[in-house]
Amino acid sequence: MNRVLSTHLFVNHRLSIAWLNRVMQAGIPAVEIFCARQHLDYRNRNQITELGHWFDDADLKLHSMHSPMYTDEIWGRSGPHSIITITEPVKSQRLAMVDEIKRALEIAETIPFRYLIQHIGVSGEEYTERKVDAAFSALEELSLFARQRGVEILLENIPNELSTAERLRDFIEVTHLDLGFVFDVGHANIGEGVDAAFEIMQERIRSTHVHDNNGKEDKHLFPLAAEGGTVDWKRTMSLLRSRPKQYPLLLELREVEGMEHPLDRVSEVFDRLESLRED
Repeated sequence: MNRVLSTHLFVNHRLSIAWLNRVMQAGIPAVEIFCARQHLDYRNRNQITELGHWFDDADLKLHSMHSPMYTDEIWGRSGPHSIITITEPVKSQRLAMVDEIKRALEIAETIPFRYLIQHIGVSGEEYTERKVDAAFSALEELSLFARQRGVEILLENIPNELSTAERLRDFIEVTHLDLGFVFDVGHANIGEGVDAAFEIMQERIRSTHVHDNNGKEDKHLFPLAAEGGTVDWKRTMSLLRSRPKQYPLLLELREVEGMEHPLDRVSEVFDRLESLRED
């Protein structure tokens, strides 16, 4: 499986050429960029242009972009108005959020990438038919906008009632939107379980988010390296290997305060995961 690293690992730092050089020098061939404005400001053409010139000459590839979740630079702490969600039932407000996501998609005109990772709703959000209708309207528009730029939208299983593996499958069946999935191992571990979620999602999985947690909190721990992880990694890797050419092994990790040489640790995690075999 191809190796990809999400820049979520250093999302609280401005994404610069220096950071990307470190990733490339660590032998990681591709990245997913987390589109948070304190990290990658999708409104800042100077930052996008600078990174675009670098990618033109670099061996590192941009596999995917994670859709923005907030309009501010402090993880939505400026207030509810800063949260971007495609389940917003008020059309005028939803269209403003769709426009924010389109700004992120426009990055593909400068730095081509294959996938945009999109959430339906926010963490803990309850299910209603009205929210499903809102998400369908938003995704219908976004999918067309993305395809015109060579990008496919992938829906992610996240911890809410709208985005369980089963609900995502039902959403595709009801709306007939031809969208793939990103299989988030950590979120499945919090929810219905890795085996159950993979069984439902497997046909449409086009990318992954690989990280660990305690089964309750979305901690984005380093697999096989952090205390408190509960994912069965031998079993999980066996599942992921069942479709080896369908998606990459993509680590989406959280920065650990005081950790020296985190990219060396990332390479070790890749090596250890790929060496695992079920007994």
